[in-house]
Amino acid sequence: MLLTRNCVELLAPAGTWDALVAAVEAGADAVYLGGKHFNMRMHHGDTNFDNEMLKKAVDFTHEHGVKLYITLNNLISEEELPALREYLLYLQEIRPDAILVQDFAVLELKKELGIDIPLHTSVMMNTHNEAAIEKLKEYGITRIVVGREMTLSELSLFKERTGLEVEYFMHGDMCMSESGQCIHSGVLFGQSGNRGRCLKPCRWAYELIDEATGEVLDAESEGPYKLALKDMCMYRNIPELIQAGVHSFKIEGRMRPAEFIRRIVRTYRKAIDSYIADPFGYQVDEAGWHDLFDNRARDFTTTFALGPTTARDIGFDGTREPRFFSEAVKEPGFQDDILKAERPIARENAPHRRLSVRVGDIEGARAAIESGADAVYVGGEAFRPQKPWRLTDIESVIETANESGAKVFVNTPRTTMRRECGELEQFFTALERLQPAGVLVSNLGSLRLAQTITNLPVQADLSFNLFNHLAAKFLKENGLAMAASSFELSFEQLRRLVEASELPIETVVHGSYESMILDHNLPEMSLGSYDPLKNPEFLDRRYALRDRAGEVHSIRIDQFGRNHLYFAKDLCLYPYLEKFNGIASYRIEAQDYAPALVALVTKTYREALDALSRGEKAFDEFALAALAAKSPRAFGLGIYRFRESKDSI
Repeated sequence: MLLTRNCVELLAPAGTWDALVAAVEAGADAVYLGGKHFNMRMHHGDTNFDNEMLKKAVDFTHEHGVKLYITLNNLISEEELPALREYLLYLQEIRPDAILVQDFAVLELKKELGIDIPLHTSVMMNTHNEAAIEKLKEYGITRIVVGREMTLSELSLFKERTGLEVEYFMHGDMCMSESGQCIHSGVLFGQSGNRGRCLKPCRWAYELIDEATGEVLDAESEGPYKLALKDMCMYRNIPELIQAGVHSFKIEGRMRPAEFIRRIVRTYRKAIDSYIADPFGYQVDEAGWHDLFDNRARDFTTTFALGPTTARDIGFDGTREPRFFSEAVKEPGFQDDILKAERPIARENAPHRRLSVRVGDIEGARAAIESGADAVYVGGEAFRPQKPWRLTDIESVIETANESGAKVFVNTPRTTMRRECGELEQFFTALERLQPAGVLVSNLGSLRLAQTITNLPVQADLSFNLFNHLAAKFLKENGLAMAASSFELSFEQLRRLVEASELPIETVVHGSYESMILDHNLPEMSLGSYDPLKNPEFLDRRYALRDRAGEVHSIRIDQFGRNHLYFAKDLCLYPYLEKFNGIASYRIEAQDYAPALVALVTKTYREALDALSRGEKAFDEFALAALAAKSPRAFGLGIYRFRESKDSI
């Protein structure tokens, strides 16, 4: 590859006018910034640009030969859609060079409103496989901001096979969770990280404990900040970035002051130009390195770029953490004044209300079927020491379901990198023979593979983060038969979605659920004693994190090595089912339940839903008490104690 200045774009952040000027003067090729609405930095009123300043910013950058990208990269709720339409039309007038997006609603409105500005996928869209790219190309996506979990070797192949420009976060603050897959702040505080308001529970102090006994396992560790990922810094690896095919070198930091931005942009500009001018004779400018290092906020890491993360990538002692946005709090139980006051969803119910149950093993599936589930969800991730679902297991459950009139849907992993996509191709081919009732998919890539290889009905699982009816319309147009609503929707926002959606909506009403999904091995990083060649059983132990409010967050490790961090309380909407009219499917997340508990929960909800269908009272306080007595965790309402997931307008 012959290098020129056009091969690489240095992309700088700006949260204020002074930062924008500093980035341009320091040599940025492009700048990204947000308006006062619909972006991922909504905490500070003195940052981001109002409409007049956005136009001024476009004019200023273009006068200096610099591109300007505008972030419109959070989830949009129903009440925000009119403002979103107006905003998009305004952006069409002022002509930025691209818009960064997460929500599928923007793809729908681009078509509806005739917007011809190029679109880039935000990292929050969690785009991580080639099949997803092929789908996104149909909607005018011209650049992918790839997930932070992608190594440079994976990225290089990804770029070669898709042909799209790749943008990569190479300096600044990093999320511990997979992008778009952290709902901890949104559920606990009503301030969603997917809506620009994250209060960063990943920066809390935690103890690693044995979940069964409560024994503290990491008393001798470096510190309690288990999830406090250091800041990305790829300054010493610029040749690797360029040769991997990264086009846009993205600096994180829209909340940083102007001089901070100026220093980073100037330092990277000099290094990039030096490499392009003489790659063979290039060496790291140590003066530039020390300028970055001596003025750092957190310590530095290269995270996944060069291989798997280790304890070296975590700031365990917390001494360089610049700001703590929140403190650990007790997860609320039935604080239900708001939910009690809400009017029910105004949508007609089916004569028979569908009950679906996600299970973790064959015995759980049979328990759900025998207790009245209309649909069971099998497959996907298996949490050690459970074994992954085999084809013979799925076939056995299908036979059981056929005898009872229930339906079996086969789940797929939330994250499907190149390895998982290769396995899915063979798996979907085998499913054609087994003929389950359908498939659940978790991203556009697994959707495309399922539709290409099978003729089975397809449903969208929870990781699509469905927030509005236009995103539901997008999914319906792409052949989906049903979609799960986001865990971060308040009841009022869910009601508006269900009442407006043409696509049937499934909602989780009970169960244990993940607050974060991580590609980091938390027990290994805290204990340092895992060696897969010596003690693979290390990962079969059930670990948990205990925060300083005393709440215990289970860690589940799947067959791909990913860690699923759970909320301390299980969702329970049993007392409020009469409000959830028109839901296409009432779902129980029972993957983490023993078969006896699967049976009890399924039977309790089956009886309640059947009572509602008969026009009778559904709630039974003794049934709720029986559930609570057997549950591995206390019950809570999750997001439903809030009037809304705080908006981004």
